[in-house]
Amino acid sequence: MRIRRQNVTWLTILGVMVAIAVLANVATGVQIGALLALYAVALAASFLEVRPARIIDGVQRSSLARMRMSPQAQEAVDRAARRGSVGVAGITMVDIGLIVSHTTSEGMVMRRSRAFSKDDDGVRPYLTLHVHPNAADTTSIIRFELIDHNGQQQYVHEMKTYLRDGEMNILADHQLPLGRNERLAGSGDGDLRVYLDGVLLGALNYTLAPSVRERNRQISRMQQLDEDEMLDDADLTDAPTSLEDLLRSRNARSR
Repeated sequence: MRIRRQNVTWLTILGVMVAIAVLANVATGVQIGALLALYAVALAASFLEVRPARIIDGVQRSSLARMRMSPQAQEAVDRAARRGSVGVAGITMVDIGLIVSHTTSEGMVMRRSRAFSKDDDGVRPYLTLHVHPNAADTTSIIRFELIDHNGQQQYVHEMKTYLRDGEMNILADHQLPLGRNERLAGSGDGDLRVYLDGVLLGALNYTLAPSVRERNRQISRMQQLDEDEMLDDADLTDAPTSLEDLLRSRNARSR
């Protein structure tokens, strides 16, 4: 909206006439209220010019940004909305996820995935935002959190980001180590949560699997338990039978 000043003269005259009517007590209280309300409407209509092209452009930008949202971003935004978050005006999450790094014989390999294991080297979150011009040219704080299946924070990282108009790719500065990380107890589903200036933008779940060594160790324990149960069953089978049990079984066979 833009302020127009070419109607100042006649609005001033109209305001003087309304003031005279109010001060002269020639109108009732209801009439005075109606005059003041009409003057306020005329003032707003004359001084403020609505530019529908700009409004339509803003709506189109937001609609196009929502159409470009990845399934992960839609899921994350929906989960945040169910937790009561209304988002940030002028900011649309286009994509969200995790970058997993793994060392092979050919070097470092990186992939986008929501499932990883402790055999991988590390994982770091990323975010893609679409910033409307009205929300651009500001510095905000992006906060990434990784919450494990026990509800414990395993990763917290905040970074200042200058928001510019258009689409922005934001990658966390450092990663969460996975290999030989003693803090990562067990495995299961966790949450990636992203905040902008303290407002929850999205929450996306991920899956952490145990390493090959942990799985082999678990299989060995299960095999040992099975062997112990088999030995216990064998001991019960080989246990001596009492004389009374022998006589009962003999009488049963005779009958």
